[in-house]
Amino acid sequence: MSIGYNALLTALLAVSAATDIKSRKIYNKTLLPAWIAALVLHVWLEGWHGAATSLLGCAAGLGVLLVPYLMGGMGAGDVKLLAVVGAIKGTGFVLLASLGMALLGGVMACAVIAMQAGARRQLVWFVYWGYSLRCGFLLPLRPGGESGGVQAGRLTYPYGVAIAGGAALGVWLEQSGWGW
Repeated sequence: MSIGYNALLTALLAVSAATDIKSRKIYNKTLLPAWIAALVLHVWLEGWHGAATSLLGCAAGLGVLLVPYLMGGMGAGDVKLLAVVGAIKGTGFVLLASLGMALLGGVMACAVIAMQAGARRQLVWFVYWGYSLRCGFLLPLRPGGESGGVQAGRLTYPYGVAIAGGAALGVWLEQSGWGW
């Protein structure tokens, strides 16, 4: 792919990751111009085949994160960002980048959970709980009832950073010959 696609992708990811870190938002005023630029660049360099590549990539990016969004697991900006990544680089790239995004997102989620108050206490209790199973009795999974430990559903983190990292990994794999 042309250097123009990677330049557009780099600019989009840098701005989106920065705004997601700062305000936990990925703005449409960043995404819409990038999507239009991707479509125009594809048509200019590849004709109508390029337009189809861009639109299919956009649909693939949208499809990857649509279900987690509908389940309340992420914001609409994250979904639209991956859709625009697909519009810029195509379907194969967005699927490759999604693997890196998922790995990085999981590492980020573990780090966020580990930094929360009560996480250490919950981890120690989980070790006791596992030992209780081995000894033939069962402790409650959470210390002190439902209020103990890390509470699911309350932790958030800028997933745009995971998308940017996954896309950067995708570009690196693509440049080293591992891309689809």
